[in-house]
Amino acid sequence: MPYRSFEGQNCSIARALEVLGERWTLLILREVLLGRRRFEELRRNTGVATNILTDRLATLVEHEVLERRGEEYAPTRKAVDAGPVLVALLQWGDAHAAPDGPPRVLVHSVCGHDAAPVLHCAHCEQEVRPGELRVRPGEGANERQRAEPLLPLRG
Repeated sequence: MPYRSFEGQNCSIARALEVLGERWTLLILREVLLGRRRFEELRRNTGVATNILTDRLATLVEHEVLERRGEEYAPTRKAVDAGPVLVALLQWGDAHAAPDGPPRVLVHSVCGHDAAPVLHCAHCEQEVRPGELRVRPGEGANERQRAEPLLPLRG
């Protein structure tokens, strides 16, 4: 169970945090996506206590982010789809919290070169730089959200 409910918030970020936002969860997901699938490997590579790891894995399995296959935990499509979240956190950490330089470097598996993934607009295919995104109400918006203008008001 998440330690904190975001009930009443009509927000996809809040809903995602209910599944992925607990301490240790993203590090466990990192390890699974790096190919480490066994409980002891996950515990050793994250440093998480056994009881917490058991709880976080149960939550990830319950929400179909991971699938338990015998003694291993395999990533589902939901886990793979969380990969860009981990990449964004890695890039932020490299830029703001790695004084000696990046501890790991992303490599594009197709060409074998170092990669620096960027966000692109689905319409014009231009790179979207920090500060260039705004938010409008979507299909699932509630009445209050539909009444709000394009946010943020200032760029």
